Amino acid sequence: MIFKFFKRKSQPDVQIEQTLEKTRRGVFSEISRLFDRGRLDEEFYEELEMLLIQADVGWDVSQKLVADLRQRVETLNIEDSALARDILREEMIALLEFSMRNRQVKILQRGVPFVIMVVGVNGVGKTTSIAKLAAYHQGFGRSVMLAAGDTFRAAAIDQLKIWGDRLGVPVIAGEQGGDPGAVVFDAMQAAHARNVDVLIVDTAGRLHTKHNLMAELGKLRTIMQKTVPDAPQETILVIDATTGQNGLVQANEFSKSVKISDILIAKLDGTAKGGIAFAVAKELGTPISYIGTGEKAVDLAEFRPDVYVDSLFFGEGGLTDD
Repeated sequence: MIFKFFKRKSQPDVQIEQTLEKTRRGVFSEISRLFDRGRLDEEFYEELEMLLIQADVGWDVSQKLVADLRQRVETLNIEDSALARDILREEMIALLEFSMRNRQVKILQRGVPFVIMVVGVNGVGKTTSIAKLAAYHQGFGRSVMLAAGDTFRAAAIDQLKIWGDRLGVPVIAGEQGGDPGAVVFDAMQAAHARNVDVLIVDTAGRLHTKHNLMAELGKLRTIMQKTVPDAPQETILVIDATTGQNGLVQANEFSKSVKISDILIAKLDGTAKGGIAFAVAKELGTPISYIGTGEKAVDLAEFRPDVYVDSLFFGEGGLTDD
């Protein structure tokens, strides 16, 4: 049986909106008030750029958004600040959608494990994100297994086992300090033997030993491909939204070490900024596929650029119908 990946019609957009409430009431509320003043002068553009930078959109991306907005306002001879805000909305959505052009529809086939390798530095919420991904796939009726490939960090194995118990998901694990390759080999064999639909593999996040990290991730990929030739079919980088531009630095480092197919932005509900999505989309060009919307296992949403931008500016009742 073959079934497509991104087809969950029941995912409520309001989940994203509620997640971004803190962000919407932070810097983006100041941006909205800036447009409400009704002036489109030099001071307006300077303040807008400053606010976007404060919102973690990033220096280069903020400059581009403001420059594009200014050009369109002048070209179209727009004086209405409400129309100017609509233009900014369009530019922000377009920026996010441009990175989504590389997003591939994943195909899952029962009996052949769909392998997801999850990477990210320690502390970004990787273990919790893995649990959310497991619950996400369970929501489609798929069987899930977890592999505790982070044998380096203390308590990483125990945390994954706790989540496995909560979700009713088997966890293949070894001993702390053991060989992660052996864990992944056992997990691949077990997933294949049990006809598991989705195998999610945790990995160590040690950027300070970059060479070792590259070698380890490469080894894990080779081991996976002995059982499933195109594994991992998805490699997800988890970024902590609360770390701001540091998250972008981490993303850049990981993208040099391993081919990232998708990005999951965690802890968006805990930041008053939230602009990191724009910086990541522009700088990496890698699709943002998921966002963490809370602390529970079900708190994961598929990323939609239009809903994301509208939630930042408008909130409840302001989302588009598209």
